[in-house]
Amino acid sequence: MNQDYIKANPWSIIEEGFDKERVQSSESLFSIGNGAMGQRANFEENYTGETFQGSYIAGVYYPDKTKVGWWKNGYPEYFAKVLNAPNWIGIGISVDGEELDLNTCTDVSGFRRELNMQEGWYKRQFNATLANGIAITVTTTRFLSLTMDEVGAISYNITLNNKDAKVVVSPYIDSGITNRDTNWNDQFWNTTSVKIKDNRAFIEAHTLKTNFATCTFMQTNVAVEGAEVVSEDSESKETSASLSYIANAKKGETVSITKFGGYTVSTNHKASALVDAANSVLDRATEIGFEQLLEDQKQAWAKIWSMSDITIDGDVKAQQGIRFNIFQLNQTYLGTDSRLNIGPKGFTGEKYGGSTYWDTEAYCLPFYMATKDQTVARKLLKYRYNQLEKAIENAEKLGFSNGAALYPMVTMNGEECHNEWEITFEEIHRNGAIAFAIFNYYRYTGDYSYIPEMGLEVLIGISRFWQQRANYSAQKKKYVILGVTGPNEYENNVNNNWYTNYLAKWCIDYTLEQIAKVKEGYHEDYERIMGHTKLTDNELDQWKKVAKDMYFPFDEDLQVYLQQDGFLDKEMVQVKDLPRSERPINQKWSWDRILRSPYIKQADTLQGFYFFEDQFTQEELERHFDFYEPFTVHESSLSPCVHSIQAAKLGRMDQAYTFYLRTSRLDLDDYNKEVEEGLHITSMAGTWMSIVEGFGGMRVIEDKLCFTPQIPKEWDAYSFKINFRDRIIKVTVSKEGSSYELTGDEEMSIRVHGERVVLQPGKNVAV
Repeated sequence: MNQDYIKANPWSIIEEGFDKERVQSSESLFSIGNGAMGQRANFEENYTGETFQGSYIAGVYYPDKTKVGWWKNGYPEYFAKVLNAPNWIGIGISVDGEELDLNTCTDVSGFRRELNMQEGWYKRQFNATLANGIAITVTTTRFLSLTMDEVGAISYNITLNNKDAKVVVSPYIDSGITNRDTNWNDQFWNTTSVKIKDNRAFIEAHTLKTNFATCTFMQTNVAVEGAEVVSEDSESKETSASLSYIANAKKGETVSITKFGGYTVSTNHKASALVDAANSVLDRATEIGFEQLLEDQKQAWAKIWSMSDITIDGDVKAQQGIRFNIFQLNQTYLGTDSRLNIGPKGFTGEKYGGSTYWDTEAYCLPFYMATKDQTVARKLLKYRYNQLEKAIENAEKLGFSNGAALYPMVTMNGEECHNEWEITFEEIHRNGAIAFAIFNYYRYTGDYSYIPEMGLEVLIGISRFWQQRANYSAQKKKYVILGVTGPNEYENNVNNNWYTNYLAKWCIDYTLEQIAKVKEGYHEDYERIMGHTKLTDNELDQWKKVAKDMYFPFDEDLQVYLQQDGFLDKEMVQVKDLPRSERPINQKWSWDRILRSPYIKQADTLQGFYFFEDQFTQEELERHFDFYEPFTVHESSLSPCVHSIQAAKLGRMDQAYTFYLRTSRLDLDDYNKEVEEGLHITSMAGTWMSIVEGFGGMRVIEDKLCFTPQIPKEWDAYSFKINFRDRIIKVTVSKEGSSYELTGDEEMSIRVHGERVVLQPGKNVAV
């Protein structure tokens, strides 16, 4: 049974009723972020129950020394940790000497929290009776500003319900925090100064090893029924700073607290000027004020939603699911800084470490290409180009040479920092996803300039790796790739994973095409690249041999490509015949048993059919889908979206809809029973893909935008917008048909169900 306490609502995530068992799950689900920083939905007041305190600053990390049972040559020296940053939201509250703590209150009623996705704010309210019998009502609103991305704002209000009382408000900031995810329980932060001036406080701290310098800051104003209360005391400790306000309030009166806080960081300011920068931020935030900042927040989110929203009529849970996914993607990455990327947990947790996986290229890039202008997607590709030298170093550490590049499975700065051998050194298919993203970017945007300027060097490094990683099998008279892990991580150290081999061949062929194209049309870039890479005709001939004679495991009886050599040697028991009590198998089975089973964690062979759909017939897709789907347990968040898209392609809309619900509500309904650890941010782009590419059937074929729209029977209608080559098309699909509206200056032609349709700007065309 999945969790089912989030109220169905088209624009908000809502929880009603206080349950201590749900606190950590809700801390994940109600997380907020603005691309530069983020935080879990921890309570502002102190809470002594089970909680996962988490605040995060984009790009700030710690290289935690690798911890393994025994060392293997080639292991990365560290596993990068997403850092729990100093806490700025804290507000201690005591009423007549009794601390407000929802874990110890004698009664909590009317508890409600809401994450308003349309406007970008988080609100919580409740009635509480403290141990001393005083009854209060608390209402708090919090947001992280999109327009001032170094600042967050809190409005915290306490109303006395049954008697007069002395309310002591103690806002604080604290750098004495720890990571939940740590190898050796090292100290990650070193606090260097704690300062308090008037109603402001500042803590300067830097990360050990990486030496990111930060200033955590706050400013607090307190009033009783509009009458300002002046701070009467302050306290500086080694790693914390707090102020104290004493408010004597009467029954029925409200104590109002406004708190601004956040971070200034050495990645954006001089390390010696962080306090000055923080003061400037607070000056500006104070001048604007909480209410205007909130109004600016609403307007900023309105602009985001005007392009990225997907509407669904007739299915509130589906509508809530897609908006939750789109909202979290935009909270994590807005494309304003090419130094940043999209971490698998975003700003919602610490698991997995690193800020970049292959998820970005395989799943997230299509979302950002279509819902923002192409410069955002180009920044994601530039991120990889900027780390090419590190990718070459990663390959050199493993014995590869001559500029071969192995992009990391997990990284912060381009250096591999993941330490599970079967993933770090065997899951090399991630190299192919980066090459595919370059192809996909050009196919979609029509912007070829990236390839001669940056992309071709990346492709050459990747192709050099594939040529060296393959070896010739005299027995098969083919090139093979041994000892790999495909996307299905429930198979380790296998030979000839079909998806990996197919990607390797495709990468080489595509790189050869681009070399010829750049040579013909971009002579200066070609000469620069050849001079830098020292690519020779003899090397290119070796590439061609590998691509031409790559081996692909295939079963003649079943007429399917095999996931890897020996796949059919397993006991082929389908998932439907597994007892529910044994699911999920990654929590119930030993790893040995999983490796010997046929069960597929996520789309593997079918991932290849998704990427290269145009290279296979509909009949081939159907045959492979029918073979592999019954063995897929979907215990990766990246899996259901691919199956949803392919089920829709095959006209199996009931199945496609089931997969869509799973990907869209993976976290809201906690399918994998792990949401308290954080959200699955990168897979959320797959939810968008399930609708746009699955139900909408959007493809780019022969340089034309094409649609084959269908609609689930559970829906009355749905709509989405895409930005295709600087022209915005709104697509609306109902049970009666589909319509298309173009925004731009020139007409364009698209194809709908294979037929040419001409769109005129501002005119709605029904098909």
